[in-house]
This record gives sequence, structure tokens and C-alpha cells, in this order.
Amino acid sequence: MGRLDGVFLAWQRRARSYALLYRFTLATRVLLAAGFIPTGMVKVLGRRFTALGPEDPIGAFFDVLYQSGLYWNFIGWAQVIAGVCVLVPATATLGALLFLPIMVNIFVITLSYDFRLTPVVTGLMLLANIYLLCWDYDRFRGILGLGAADSSARLPNHRLGRVEWSVYVVGGASAICFLLNERVGFFPGQLNLWLLPVGLLSACVAAVFAWTRRHHRVGGSAPHVRGAI
Repeated sequence: MGRLDGVFLAWQRRARSYALLYRFTLATRVLLAAGFIPTGMVKVLGRRFTALGPEDPIGAFFDVLYQSGLYWNFIGWAQVIAGVCVLVPATATLGALLFLPIMVNIFVITLSYDFRLTPVVTGLMLLANIYLLCWDYDRFRGILGLGAADSSARLPNHRLGRVEWSVYVVGGASAICFLLNERVGFFPGQLNLWLLPVGLLSACVAAVFAWTRRHHRVGGSAPHVRGAI
């Protein structure tokens, strides 16, 4: 286990040295949150998740969950809390850990029923979740009984400018609000006409920022702060 632990720590240090991967990690967190906060709110508000009737196996499955009431709300709260946590830098690791059992369950469910190509999507989301856990490996390795990481192994601290942070915030908020409106109708329908292009524009601008830094790597003279991200 110690050798495997060393491999993971070495991968983490190397991966975190790339500014492009840092931005990819931020985008992954935003996408997971956007995928689960709106669907979680459907359950928190006690609404049905699908229009399929109980005569359909998938509809019957979701109907049983819906009829449980409290458990349906519990699933929703778990998804919303994990989605909010993964967006906040201080709780992003906790959010990734909370997402793991949620994603494994969803992936197995889509394999168990005839969801057609949905297992491909849920499988990619599970891989994204595992990637986030690997990105923050040093923060939770103590749970595995491996102790704290070597204090000399400092991790790079990538910092975004205010403009770039604003792009991520606006883009993430637009995506979440758009999907919330689609799922539960929180906002006037006309607002979606603005949310979608704003979200797409933000994604394009974020991609441009990431592209311009694709070759940037933290060098030996750059400031390092362990666990800053």
C-alpha cells in the first residue's frame, strides 16, 4: 500500500504543477454541481423526477423512491449539499467524498435498468468524481491509515485573477440557474433566454484563459502553498 501511496502522491504533485489541469478541475467541480443541485432540488421540493409512469420499469423504480417521501427528500438534500460543497474551495474535498457513494449508486442503477446510453454519461461523471478525489488525495489519505503527507512535499498554489474567477462564477451560476429553471421553474421563463448564452459565453472565455496557459507550469521559483487548492 505504501508504494501505491507514493505513486498517487507523485501523480498529484505532477498534476497540480499544471495550470491547465487546475482550471480543468474547477470546470469539473462546476459541472458536477450543475448536474446535481437542480436534480437534487426536485427531490427536496417533493416533486417527481420523471414523467414515466409506473408501467415502465424505470418509471416504477422512481415512483417507489418518490412514494417514500422522507427518503426521496434525503436523496435530494444529499445531492444539493454535495453540489454546494464541491463548489466551495474550502469544502471541495468533502464534496468530492460525498459525491462518491452518490455517483456509484447512480452508475449501478443505470446499469441495472434499460437506461440506454445513460450509463456512458453516469460512467463519465463517476470518473470525474474519482479524478477530483485523486486531485485532493493528500487531504484524505489519513482516512486510509496512511497518516499525513510529508510536509516537505509542497503543492503549487495556482491563483486566478479576478476576471477569470468572475468568469467561472458567472458561468457556473448561469448553468445552475438554467437547469434549476428547467427542472423546477424557479425563475421567469424569459430568463432562460439570457442564462444559456451567458453560460455558453462564460465557458468559451474560460476555455480561452485555459488555452493561453496550456504550457504554463509552476517552476521551482514560483511560490508554493501546500493544500491551498
